[in-house]
Amino acid sequence: MAENTGPPAELPERTKEAPAEDGDKGPSKSALKKAAKDKEKAEKAAKRQAAEDAQKQASEANDVSKEDYGDLPMLGSQPFLPPKNKVPRVRLSEIAEEYKDTSSMTEEGGPQIVFRGVVENARAQGAKLTFITFRQDADTIQAVVAESETLSRQMVKFAGKIPTESIVLVHALVKKPKDLVKSTTVQHLELHVKRLFVVAKADQQLPMQVADAERPIPGEGEEEKATEEEGGRPIVTLNTRLNNRVIDLRGKHNQAIFTIKDGVINLFQEFLRARGFIGVNSPCLLGAPSEGGASVFEVKYFNTKAFLAQSPQLYKQMLIAARFEKVMEVGPIFRSENSNTARHLTEFTGLDMEMAFEEDYHEVVSLLEELILSICEGLRTRYKRETDLVRSIYHVEEFKLPEAGKVPRLPFSEGIAMLREDGVEIGDFDDLSTPDEKRLGALVLKKYGTDFYVLDQYPLNIRPFYTMPSAETQANYDPKNPNSGLSNSYDFFMRGQEIMSGAQRIHDATFLEKRMKECVTPVDPQSDGLRDYVNAFRYGCPPHAGGGIGLERIVMLWLGLPNVRLASLFPRDPGRLVP
Repeated sequence: MAENTGPPAELPERTKEAPAEDGDKGPSKSALKKAAKDKEKAEKAAKRQAAEDAQKQASEANDVSKEDYGDLPMLGSQPFLPPKNKVPRVRLSEIAEEYKDTSSMTEEGGPQIVFRGVVENARAQGAKLTFITFRQDADTIQAVVAESETLSRQMVKFAGKIPTESIVLVHALVKKPKDLVKSTTVQHLELHVKRLFVVAKADQQLPMQVADAERPIPGEGEEEKATEEEGGRPIVTLNTRLNNRVIDLRGKHNQAIFTIKDGVINLFQEFLRARGFIGVNSPCLLGAPSEGGASVFEVKYFNTKAFLAQSPQLYKQMLIAARFEKVMEVGPIFRSENSNTARHLTEFTGLDMEMAFEEDYHEVVSLLEELILSICEGLRTRYKRETDLVRSIYHVEEFKLPEAGKVPRLPFSEGIAMLREDGVEIGDFDDLSTPDEKRLGALVLKKYGTDFYVLDQYPLNIRPFYTMPSAETQANYDPKNPNSGLSNSYDFFMRGQEIMSGAQRIHDATFLEKRMKECVTPVDPQSDGLRDYVNAFRYGCPPHAGGGIGLERIVMLWLGLPNVRLASLFPRDPGRLVP
């Protein structure tokens, strides 16, 4: 067959869909199905929300307690209108005292009270009952919010959801519980809440719990071993507590610590004021270091430099020269010591005194011994409740005090001898280390039965330039070794740790200049910061002595706290400047 070479027959064209332009492509079946499902869900949710809103409105309309609970507007956000019938507000401590006898309390009624307090915890027991523990200062009391004909279930629910640490205003009846409430400080009473308003709401999630602050921290050197308590609950470290100090300070024992600290100040001033002392306030910005040495903070002062006071020492002495013969001061002390121990702070509170004496500096030592005994006795009697509360957390032996007039006053040389007999290698004129002090404290307790004692006649070479050398040292003065011998200086100790340092001061300008030039750390008596101090003794100054007490140390050692930072509201140490 001949090959067909003609043009091919035309085949009919297949119909083609025009390509869809961008964005015109319709949704897929799965997308349409999902959209329908979402729409159906949204409609159901809207219907459910509408039903809940209607139920809530109906519930609120039927809420017999709707005027008796809720969040109050922020105080100060609205004009203050004094209430027509103002009800006096009470303290829980007053209620506990007033209703010691509960025998006359009936089941039906009870005294009505109004108070402001803190929610320590709120525990809902089903829909009809909530228990709340309220706190005021160190006092706690249990309260009940129970559904009744006059108290709604909505109010019970509201009470159970109040965040811990919120401040509330409470109207309640005082009742006698069936059994003593052992979990609160007020155990013989219970409150039945009638009205409850939140004054200031706390966050639901706090950085730490107040309960954490009320557990002990480990002692120095025991931090790594004590990471958990016996129950397995992790211990919140001191650093975490100090970083969240506002919450930490809410702990009942912390409130007690600072009540005691204020008490020490009061007892200090009360004792001295009764003996003719007057309170003074000296500068903290100085033209020269008051103690000499390197442990001083230097600050820029306009076009020159100044120093933060290491003590009010220079000004106390100048006031003695100015005929203020008995002075006392409570104020800040700054020490630039890079000591990261449990007993050192870079800023602390000093309780200072200075007085003229008649014949011998031991007149001042005796008065200071009486002062410490008086403070301790005052703490034992007036602040027993606070002391017992803190010691229930930090267990420590009762502080042992000597009788008045029988405080062990040991020459420094005798303290050295006692340490040597106990196997410590130490030189006659060596300063005592912290371990040495604690060891000597244990030896004194064993020998004399007291936690409080005095070391007298310290080596001259470890005391400041204004310290009076002892009479024997002056008689045997060696110009080649001018800092040898002893001095009329003393330290006071509690539980084997120093709480006070003091001395007779040099009151003769010529001798003072000599000592300033030849002391271990010489200072220039004609420098701008010291010239006026030296000149004060050219005008006639009586012999005088005094001392400086570390307030936080006394509190720490009286209570047996493991760290001095616990006795400082917002402590400062080499690693902490905030909060």
